[in-house]
Amino acid sequence: MSITVESPRASERAYAALLEEIQSGVLPAGAVLAEAEQAERFGVSRTPLREALRRLVADGLAVQQSPRVTVVAALDADDIRSLFEIRRALEETAARLAAQRGDRGAFAALAAEFSHVDLAGDDGRDAYYALIARLDAEIDASHGNDYLTSALRTVRTHLVRVRRMARDKPERLAASASEHLLIARALASGDAELAAHATHVHLHNALTGILESLQNEGTP
Repeated sequence: MSITVESPRASERAYAALLEEIQSGVLPAGAVLAEAEQAERFGVSRTPLREALRRLVADGLAVQQSPRVTVVAALDADDIRSLFEIRRALEETAARLAAQRGDRGAFAALAAEFSHVDLAGDDGRDAYYALIARLDAEIDASHGNDYLTSALRTVRTHLVRVRRMARDKPERLAASASEHLLIARALASGDAELAAHATHVHLHNALTGILESLQNEGTP
């Protein structure tokens, strides 16, 4: 009698697939993540599927309603405000430390790219979001605090859902690009307080824009 032992990769594969579907909205808030159905979809047994679901619950992306029922977690305006409260504390600290410890030349190069951002069309917006991700990565590499990086990684996991819920408004995107340019320039100059303040302003405006989008979506 042979026993098939699944590698940890089976759980990782199921987790990554479910995470992408939750973040993209394919699995909306309240969607039931039935073990048997999801295990069959991903071609894994229930053991690695359960591990994937446990990770999603630990991340706050899913809720265990009962021993046998797991659903995608809700995300409303109050949740978003709470998320931004911790985001502000973490990202302002990260920006302040990165300005003090980072490679000014690397930030200057990123600032130059932000000054020439083209937001026209899907390709332009995708390139812009990729540039933001590169700035985040450079900040993470610069501040040198692994605990801060870990905490930010958790927050950013939820931010993907938030960004999807908010509509891309041309005027907000243009303002966001200018805000990121100021952040990058502050980091390039080594001005810790300006970097933290510019980050604070950006996050304030981002939250305001997201909440306005959600409110408009709920208006008949």
